[in-house]
Amino acid sequence: MVPMMSDAPIGFSRYGAKFQESLARLILEDRAFADQISEVLDIKFLDLRYLQVFVKKVFEYKNKYNTHPSVDSMSILIKDGLSDENELVSTQILEFFNLCRSGEDFEGKEHIKEVSLDFCKRQKLKEAMIKSIGLINNSNYGEISKLMEEALRLGSDNNFGYDYLVDFERRFQIKARNPVSTGWKSIDDLCRGGIGNGELGVVVAPTGAGKSMALVHLGAEAVKAGKTVVHYTLELQDTVVAIRYDSCITGIKLNKIFSSKEQVYDIVSQVPGKLIVKEYPTKTASTNTIKTHLETLRRRNIEVDMVIVDYGDLLRPVSALREKRNELESIYEELRAIAQVNECPVWTASQTNRSGLNAEVITMESISEAFNKCFVADFIFTISRTIEDKANNEGRLFIAKNRNGADGLVYPIFMDTSNVKIDVLTQAPLTVGAVVMKTAKEQQQTLKEKYKSFRND
Repeated sequence: MVPMMSDAPIGFSRYGAKFQESLARLILEDRAFADQISEVLDIKFLDLRYLQVFVKKVFEYKNKYNTHPSVDSMSILIKDGLSDENELVSTQILEFFNLCRSGEDFEGKEHIKEVSLDFCKRQKLKEAMIKSIGLINNSNYGEISKLMEEALRLGSDNNFGYDYLVDFERRFQIKARNPVSTGWKSIDDLCRGGIGNGELGVVVAPTGAGKSMALVHLGAEAVKAGKTVVHYTLELQDTVVAIRYDSCITGIKLNKIFSSKEQVYDIVSQVPGKLIVKEYPTKTASTNTIKTHLETLRRRNIEVDMVIVDYGDLLRPVSALREKRNELESIYEELRAIAQVNECPVWTASQTNRSGLNAEVITMESISEAFNKCFVADFIFTISRTIEDKANNEGRLFIAKNRNGADGLVYPIFMDTSNVKIDVLTQAPLTVGAVVMKTAKEQQQTLKEKYKSFRND
């Protein structure tokens, strides 16, 4: 675009055209910010004519209809409202609006908000100070005080939350979950493609059943899909976790990884995603530790697509509470907050109590210590493997909770821990009752066969 300059004496020209375009986009996209800056923004601060017209139309729509315009509303306004502008400005507005409509993201949103608000508020304060000079001569101190208080109040945060009528359009905007696949088609179909941005997934299993293996599988699928995964390990060494990823991605058995070093490297070097494994000793790291580490990565321009915590129960609580169950509940709430703030899915694991050790199907009643931690999770699946199952590389995956689809279903799985291979079999899922009934019949049939064999002997 070729910028068309106005005769504004002071404004955002010092910040450049890109800054001003980003500011105009934020005014369209962010209703709360638009409300806030409208109190202090002078359209002439924008020294690009096409942006002046664009932002003016946004505010005119807000004032006329008492609601923030959607992209579709702006499309109608722009098509019908450019007759007063010359051809160059009209073309610039259409090109800029197409950029807004593309949904292409841009960096530094919070910085742009902060700088533009600070600039506008300072201009309002300067105006108030100039007006105050005349009032000083008349000793009108009350009016001066009122004038300065008003200038300081303008542009303050006036976002009181989601307004049912004012924010009507937002309800009908398609929100991108950007789900990350689990690698299991049957499970992805249930939860609309995997777990998405801001969502918390939990794997529940008894000790030795494969919680950590399942988390490695989920991380490996994301890395193979080109995602950046940060895997926090609170129990195993970082190199041990990395070797499990090697085995999961290459299919080479764990006990042959060292003798297949060159082959492993050739395969993993072609993986499009990025994996970072961060090790913390058990109960030394808290959710604040994870937040700090993620912020450090962000400052180094590493955008995280998935976070894995192996596992949540081994985190140190931010604040000590009277009972362990309250501490665990708080930890899981904070993990979901990390997912929301970082706009990415978070996976973690939890251990069952003793009742889950030999259960055919593990339900949420078997979750160790704090049942309340299930409340904040968006997706929970359990893995159950009896002694016979482990011998045959078999098991069952139970969908215990699913905010995006059906739950209460049991899927048979193939699980080979020698090369971190977990497959959900494609046969139709069963309910818990059907699995228990089937197992009872199998046990009864086994007893009958043993009795028959005993009588024959």
